[in-house]
Amino acid sequence: MEPLDRITQHPGTMGGKACIRGMRVTVGMVVGQISAGHSIEEVLADFPYLEREDVMQALRYAAWRAEEREVVLASA
Repeated sequence: MEPLDRITQHPGTMGGKACIRGMRVTVGMVVGQISAGHSIEEVLADFPYLEREDVMQALRYAAWRAEEREVVLASA
C-alpha cells in the first residue's frame, strides 16, 4: 500500500479524527461526499483547498480501515 502521508490525526484537531493534511476536513467528510454520489471533481469544487490526491488518500484510508479486524484478547 502506498503511504498515506496526507492523512493526519491530532487530538486537538476535529476531536482526533483522521483529517486531510492537518486541515479541519475529515476523511469522513470526504468519503461521505463520495458515498452520497458526488464525483471527485464535485468534491474538489466544494473544497477548493483540497487536491485530487487528498481525496484518493481519503478513500484508500477508509478502505484500509474497513478491512481492519478487532481481535478480542482473553482477560486475565
